[in-house]
Amino acid sequence: MFPSDYSERLDKVAAYIGLGANLGDPIEAIKSARLAINNVAGIRELAFSSLYRSTPLGPADQPDYVNAVMSVETTLRPLELLRELQAIETAHGRVRKGERWGARTLDLDLLLYGRERIVSEVLTVPHPGIADREFVLYPLGEIAPDLDIPGKGLLADLVRKCPQRGLEVIEHA
Repeated sequence: MFPSDYSERLDKVAAYIGLGANLGDPIEAIKSARLAINNVAGIRELAFSSLYRSTPLGPADQPDYVNAVMSVETTLRPLELLRELQAIETAHGRVRKGERWGARTLDLDLLLYGRERIVSEVLTVPHPGIADREFVLYPLGEIAPDLDIPGKGLLADLVRKCPQRGLEVIEHA
């Protein structure tokens, strides 16, 4: 549910965005998406993780992913931020086919929005897979090691419980 004050929100909120790509030039896609996010009015970058290589969650017949996590400060409301992220994905050639975990030119996930818990038809925050995905937890731990994830617990505890499953740093921040 969205609290009623979201329509009035103009305060700065810390949000975390997961970035991933495995088609074309994934490293360039992540770097380009970072610049595009920084160019959105109402968003200011706070931190950016190293780039990581991870094996895909879905079908095995796709290339490995490149992943990162970005921390931003924003005055955008959650759905406004989501729309901006989806517009950036589209500008990078992302086509939504309804397929889960398939190959993509760019995937931008709103992982956290302040301390909010949001459940709607189009957005769930914290991101539903945040506590189980090494390609989110390790980069997130790199830039926000003391983070407490609403409803999930301390990030450091989640990282300790999550095997790396082949995750590796390919480019340091």
